[in-house]
Amino acid sequence: MSLLEFKNVSYRGKDKTILQNVSFQAEPGDFVSIVGPSGSGKSTILRLSCNLISPTEGNIFFDGIDYQQYKPTELRKNIIYCFQSPYLFGTTVMENLTFPYKIRNMEPDFSRIHTLFEKFHMSSDYLERDVFNLSGGEKQRIALIRSMIFVPKILLLDEITSALDVDNTLLVEEVIQSWNKEGLTVLWITHNPEQSRKYANKILTIEAGKKKSFEEVI
Repeated sequence: MSLLEFKNVSYRGKDKTILQNVSFQAEPGDFVSIVGPSGSGKSTILRLSCNLISPTEGNIFFDGIDYQQYKPTELRKNIIYCFQSPYLFGTTVMENLTFPYKIRNMEPDFSRIHTLFEKFHMSSDYLERDVFNLSGGEKQRIALIRSMIFVPKILLLDEITSALDVDNTLLVEEVIQSWNKEGLTVLWITHNPEQSRKYANKILTIEAGKKKSFEEVI
């Protein structure tokens, strides 16, 4: 059974059809690169995947069950979306990394947080830092740590390395790859042809809102 399935999904905005009749399946442990020209509908696929928006036509399934049968909060605990421009709220890193525990009425597990800091070569001193004084690369890593405090089943990544330098890009890629090897399903939008094939086992190509191809990487 597929973990995520789009079945004849279309999405129409105010005056424009953004996606038209798109179908594909992602299996547990897949690493799917989503590629295509700017404005082709790639980010819309991720927004639909985490139930930020709903299809105009067609159906989306998670674990074989139609999205309409889930509470949105339940889906978003299992399907996490990391934006191209990371959004950190409040004033400190601490607020961001204790929030996933707060909404679950749990005490923060700082050993888990420290382990994630180590993965990204960051000091736990970051917990006390002001979010407004972080670089773009630091914000992106904090956003990823926040997303992975409770491991989801699917991680959605929207060009998350596009503003990073070479070293930070390699670091983030390696961490994402390690999570994928542990069983995390990844859908990653990228405009970098080399990156699109570097770790993916499948590539979904979208053009003008339509699926051009869905191929396995050999």
